[in-house]
Amino acid sequence: MSDMIRKYVARLGLSARREVPPGPKPRGHNLFEAAAAYVAARARDDQDGVDEASSWVSPEALSFGVGELASRAVVALARERSTTPRAVARNLLGLPAD
Repeated sequence: MSDMIRKYVARLGLSARREVPPGPKPRGHNLFEAAAAYVAARARDDQDGVDEASSWVSPEALSFGVGELASRAVVALARERSTTPRAVARNLLGLPAD
């Protein structure tokens, strides 16, 4: 009977004596960590950092994270400057004031 189970497990590609790596399982990066690392690397003109952060999540997730970071940054700057987010965004992009 145990021979039959061993053969079944072998066919599934599993090991009966599977080793579990010691220590906690490494946590993956979330899209906000990737976005923060990506934007910081871009600001430093660090292409290796940009490439690394880009590999942490899908391009769609990275794009969403960067957009969310931009929105939060504009709102924070607007509060700091006692002005509107629209005025801050236009100023950061070098656009004329409304």
